[in-house]
Amino acid sequence: MAEMLHEIVIDAAPETVMDALTTQEGLKSWWTANCEASPDVGSKAILRFGGGATVFRMTVEEIVPAKQVVWSCQGEPEEWQGTRLHWNLTVNEGKTRLRFCHEGWKSTDGIYAICNTTWGHLMVLLKQHCEGKKPGPYFR
Repeated sequence: MAEMLHEIVIDAAPETVMDALTTQEGLKSWWTANCEASPDVGSKAILRFGGGATVFRMTVEEIVPAKQVVWSCQGEPEEWQGTRLHWNLTVNEGKTRLRFCHEGWKSTDGIYAICNTTWGHLMVLLKQHCEGKKPGPYFR
């Protein structure tokens, strides 16, 4: 199984980063403008892309306030099925270090490389949002 790893330091409190990762308004600010989500374990996050042509369905598996968020992918696209998203936060000198892992890929073929590149860009948008720069979502 393959995984994608990204790490970024955000000049914001972990609570700010958690809001951006777990709330509908937070996700709309950096990832996709068309989503439904709530910060509740067991809830479903639905993220739409390309005018709704592609729909990602995620289950919120774990939330540890100011420390960790874990989602599992339940649907589209096929290559994402069964993968898991982990966001781990640690605080150092008033900044939040975010380590992201997208694990469980069956192969590095197909859309793997494109998704890895996109995740890198998304981490920068997340950082900008949490630091008050209002970049807007990658997918509108």
